[in-house]
Amino acid sequence: MSDSWQVLKLDKSLVVLPLISGVCCLLLLASFAIPIVATGAWRPPGHDSETVRQVIYYGTIFAFYAANYFIVVFFNAAIVACAATRMGGGNPTIGDGIRAAASRLPVIAGWALVSATVGLILQIIEDRSDKIGQIVAGLLGMAWTVVTFLVVPILVIENKNPIAALQESTALLKRTWGEQLISNFSFSGIFFLLALPALGLIALGFVLGSAVAVFACVGLGVVYLILLSLIQSALQAIFQTALYLYARDGIVPQGFHEEVLGSALR
Repeated sequence: MSDSWQVLKLDKSLVVLPLISGVCCLLLLASFAIPIVATGAWRPPGHDSETVRQVIYYGTIFAFYAANYFIVVFFNAAIVACAATRMGGGNPTIGDGIRAAASRLPVIAGWALVSATVGLILQIIEDRSDKIGQIVAGLLGMAWTVVTFLVVPILVIENKNPIAALQESTALLKRTWGEQLISNFSFSGIFFLLALPALGLIALGFVLGSAVAVFACVGLGVVYLILLSLIQSALQAIFQTALYLYARDGIVPQGFHEEVLGSALR
């Protein structure tokens, strides 16, 4: 994370990309959630539900997944493009990243559809099988996360179709870090610890009791958490890019250390 931070410091404006992504995802969520909640259609259909209702319900989920994945992957692709340029000695701008992502629209859209299909299948398994389905969906979801870890950098840098990118991601991970992949890092775990002060600040506001204290503490805590999430998103995309370049070329990208990348996964 420290190495990724050094790269981000050279391009601090990259945090704007996950911010735009987050705003777009919230607007998308609202566009789906408001009519669904208003009509009471949010409840999963039962086994004996009409076929039409099941098709509409899961079709809506698929549409939401596809649109949401497209937004997230597009802006992650922009960060990856900027990070790859920076690691290659260039001096990228946000505009460069967005243009690079825009030039990959077909493969990004294709990957969004593939991801939405997998997400829908996992959702159906979870809905139809209660606790066992949740466990199975969770295990399959973790496996999917592993094999797709390098897909976005491959889509951006090599412009491969989604299936070819998935195959290459799996092959690179196996070739570089072995058959059994166990994550040796967790940005989420680190950022959870970094988020604790904000949670403490919010709790302090309620302990103090006054409306002014609650408003101030909650406001500062939320702003801090938002900033933290933006930095986390940018750092993870940068790190994925570095891992991909290292796995593909066997050369340590500028700004990183070989012992870090070599032991990132095992």
